[in-house]
Amino acid sequence: MQLGARLRRMREESGLSRAEAGEVIRGSASKMSRLELGRHGFKIRDVLDLLTLYGVEDEDERNGFVQLVREAKKPGWWQGHGDIVPGWFEQYLGLEQSAATIRTYEVQYIPGLLQTRDYARAVIGLEHHDAAYGGLERRLALRLRRQEVLHRPTGPTTLWAVIDEAALRRPIGGPRTMRGQVEHLIAVSEDMANVKVQVLPFAAGGHLALGGPITIVRFAEHDLDDVVYLEQLTGARYPEGQEAVRYQKIMDLLGIRAARPARTATFLRDLLGEL
Repeated sequence: MQLGARLRRMREESGLSRAEAGEVIRGSASKMSRLELGRHGFKIRDVLDLLTLYGVEDEDERNGFVQLVREAKKPGWWQGHGDIVPGWFEQYLGLEQSAATIRTYEVQYIPGLLQTRDYARAVIGLEHHDAAYGGLERRLALRLRRQEVLHRPTGPTTLWAVIDEAALRRPIGGPRTMRGQVEHLIAVSEDMANVKVQVLPFAAGGHLALGGPITIVRFAEHDLDDVVYLEQLTGARYPEGQEAVRYQKIMDLLGIRAARPARTATFLRDLLGEL
């Protein structure tokens, strides 16, 4: 994504269209779009051809781009789980692990980055009830490892989670599991400065996000745009342009309508008394 963003900026400064740049690398405007958005891997030859087109002749600068291509080709830790991670989700894992900030809304389940071991096992069991036991345990280990982004000694990811009351009242795994999950939400919201949890109560009424979860990933690099991720049952979408802006505005509204963090803590304690 960093490489694509830099090349996009160079193309725009050169006054060239994606179609014109695509011709140089024997591709189309659509391919250039995927490359510039970080949705497709670069070949060193293509990058060098683009740099020539954009007038970059300095060898040190060109070598720096080549090094970026090589870095981008290095597999992430999650890529060793291809047999249990669908391709459409593997891309999101890369975004999540690189994120500076993640904003998420969930209506069905507690967000994966905040799930306890017991709760996560119950959810995975629902989603993959026909999988072998070993597969379930590997999926559980993967989900728990994802949570390490919130605990990195240097630069932990900031998480802002808006959880619909429906997700909190849906009895996943039984009362004991739900008690442990609610206790965990209280603990992380009070003890972790990089985690903010808000509950969107039923009393807030209807809203535009009832159709499903929304996640917005933001990166530390200022030349990278936020990425909107919409997960579905068997795939995912990454809205762009004005559609992405609309989802960002919806997330802003959800944050306004949801209970403030202090009120959320009270809500969770009251809920704990009911379980």
